[in-house]
Amino acid sequence: MIRIAPVTAIATALLATCWTGSALAANDDALIGRWRTQERGGVVEIHRCGAALCGRVVDGAPLRANPDQRDVKNGDKALRTRKLMGLRILGGFTGGPTEWKGGPLYDPNSGDGAATGYLMLAGPDTLKVKGCLALFLCRTQTWQRAR
Repeated sequence: MIRIAPVTAIATALLATCWTGSALAANDDALIGRWRTQERGGVVEIHRCGAALCGRVVDGAPLRANPDQRDVKNGDKALRTRKLMGLRILGGFTGGPTEWKGGPLYDPNSGDGAATGYLMLAGPDTLKVKGCLALFLCRTQTWQRAR
């Protein structure tokens, strides 16, 4: 029987914890980057925001024509003057390795928002983005990784 000295056991536990933390961060790395949305040539960049993942608008056909576009379809009149470029549309997503849960989500094309959502990695270059207003009242889009 092999006995591990207490110091070695502590070092092993610390290494295992660091490795697990790195593995969790690596799971998030699968989502980090730019994704093409289904509508209007949109591109959303998913990035780290603290311990979670968030996404912001970085491109789209209408934005290339007019980079100063505003959030005119927002249901909240006070938010209609904010710029679409750089607008956070995904927030607070955690989980992995293939599904993350979080929210809120916002669709600037329709002005609709959802308090809760899911990001599901369907393949290395395919992401299902699901926003839910209620348990069974959800909408899903399929995004493709932008190269």
